[in-house]
Parts: sequence; structure tokens; C-alpha cells
Amino acid sequence: MDRRFRQVDVFGVDSFSGNPVAVILDSDGLTDNELRAFSAWTNLSECTFLYPPTDSKADYSVRIFAQNTELPFAGHPTLGTARAWLDAGGTPSQPNLIIQECTAGLVPIRIEGDILAFNAPPRIRSGPVAEDLLNSLIEILGITRDQVVDSEWLDNGPGWVGILLDSADSVLKIRPNASAHPGRWDIGVIGPHSAGSEFAFELRAFFTEGSEPLREDPITGSLNASAAEWLLSKNRASAPYIASQGSAIGRNGRVYISEDDGKIWVGGNTKVTLSGFLQE
Repeated sequence: MDRRFRQVDVFGVDSFSGNPVAVILDSDGLTDNELRAFSAWTNLSECTFLYPPTDSKADYSVRIFAQNTELPFAGHPTLGTARAWLDAGGTPSQPNLIIQECTAGLVPIRIEGDILAFNAPPRIRSGPVAEDLLNSLIEILGITRDQVVDSEWLDNGPGWVGILLDSADSVLKIRPNASAHPGRWDIGVIGPHSAGSEFAFELRAFFTEGSEPLREDPITGSLNASAAEWLLSKNRASAPYIASQGSAIGRNGRVYISEDDGKIWVGGNTKVTLSGFLQE
């Protein structure tokens, strides 16, 4: 059968400047091995697969894969999936609000024109980073200990460990190398921009998949969500603010952070760039 397909650019300011996600809109009948195989074949950081909801409150259900690994939640795939669903004719049961069902639970998504924003789910792991782990991260990132302002577990699904550096410039200069540290890594790096900048923070996200070398995820909603929760709780940021990500690798990403009644919302531009069918 032919399955409807969309590829969506998320968080980009210009065309093809954000983080792409592949979305299969008709996923019934695909095996787990087929989901993993398609996700790895695209060579994108994530792919998503839509199903009818099992919860009556939800508009659809989604499974999220990062190459061969299934994730309970991820940020830019959440927004990209919502845009693909709308583009394919989906109609939310509530005006201007989509309810996504995923392994992490129900995730509300606001519709604000071209901008979609998800309600950040709570972290499943927080707290300080052990000193031996922090030392390994410092070596991988090629930074010095005195550049590190703070560190924290920022795991809301993908497993991020967050490191706050002294400046955005320090973040942009990072040239990581994990060859001496085998294993799985999910590293989020954050640095404040100088006063008067359009942006409050610069972020970068590095991850490994199996035994492959460290990769950089262009613009990362889950990391921005958990980082915002951390920074706001420590009074290191005030909402609303705009975060920049992707410029170190030629992308132009903007992530809009807002807070409403104690809830953190993570938003960005979403645009369908490819539309067609997956042929089996």
C-alpha cells in the first residue's frame, strides 16, 4: 500500500534552515523492525509514525524514533508531526489546540499560525551530574572546567545531560570528540548571549547512535524544553525569551520559550517541505 508521507522543517527561520523530521501518516501494519529500518534509512535525527489515538482526549497517537531507538518524547518531531497531520487534513477536536498521544503521555500543542508550540513535559530525571560524568563530558566537548557554570540532568525522554557554559561564544566554539569515550551520549550545551542580543541563549545538542561517531542535532525542542525548565527554576532566565540553535552547523533556528500559568511552552516555525507517499 501507499502510505502518506510528509517531511517538515521545524524551528527554521528560512526555508531549509531548521531541523527536518520525516512523518508517516498511515502506520498501521508496520512492524517495529520496519519502523526502525525506515528511520535509519532516512538518516534524519528523528522520524515519526502516526496511528489513531487510544485515548479519547487525543487527536492522534505517535511513535517517535531516533534512528534505531524509540523515544517516549522528542520536541521537534512533536511539532513536525502536528504540522504534517494538519497539512494532511487533520482537524483538532479543540480550537487551536492539538492533543498528541505518545509514550510520555498527552502533550498539548498550540496552533499560532505557522508557529506551533508544545507544552513541555516534566523531566523524568533531574538533579546534579556526578563529577566523574561531568569530567568525561568536559573532555568530550574539549572545554575547560572553568568554562562550566553549572550542570544538570535534563532528561525528558531523549536523556539529555545539560551543561551551562559561561557564554554563547564558548558554546559556538565547541569541537567535540567522543572517540576516547565509547558509549551512548546525549549532551546539551547552553550559553547566555550578551545583554542586548536578540537571543537569550545559544544551544547545541550532541548525541551518539550505537557505535557511530558523535553527531550534532540541528535544533532540539526537547533540550530547549528541559533547559528552559531548569534555567527558569534557577532564576538564570526569565520568560518569554528566544533561543538560537544551529548556527554552528549552518542552520538558522529560533526557539520561542514562553510561560503561562506555570506551564512552559516551546514553539517554532513549521513548514512542510516534501509531500508524497511511501511505496512498499
